[in-house]
Amino acid sequence: MSKFVGFLTFLLIGALVLTGASSGVKASAGPAITQSFATQEIRPGDTWKVYFNASDPGGKMRYIYAVVEQPGGKSYPLSMIRIKPENRSELSGYIFLNTNYAMKPMDYITLKLIVNVGDGRGNFSESAVFPLTFQPRAEAQTAPPSGVFKENNLGPVNIHLDPGADGDGGGFN
Repeated sequence: MSKFVGFLTFLLIGALVLTGASSGVKASAGPAITQSFATQEIRPGDTWKVYFNASDPGGKMRYIYAVVEQPGGKSYPLSMIRIKPENRSELSGYIFLNTNYAMKPMDYITLKLIVNVGDGRGNFSESAVFPLTFQPRAEAQTAPPSGVFKENNLGPVNIHLDPGADGDGGGFN
């Protein structure tokens, strides 16, 4: 488990304790990712679209938090995408990871994208996890199910991929 995921878990537990959830007091409902979809293989250099729907009964969603984990690779920083005010109650669309600027070949590299939605007050959705493998012969990305997600660009995952010093990105078991 990456240091960030451990740190985020620590923050979430701390937020629950501070809101009284651990003492039996019901915490207010927070953001939730209700549906998600992403192709699991792309060609190196393609732009990967990750679709999801999220909602918050209080209309307080503020950020999409994205973390990339890559076995055998470097640690990547947290990418935060601001949610527009008109989308703070209901959100549907995609975030994207641009892979055409990788410094080294990405063939057969694997990674995971972990996405949460937060309200800026310590309330986070459950994580949505998206595995990805770079396959030189991958087909075009599969379109999401019709009518489930809007074709709404929510913003980029701002990281620069690096397959690692030896070029071996490893894999997840």
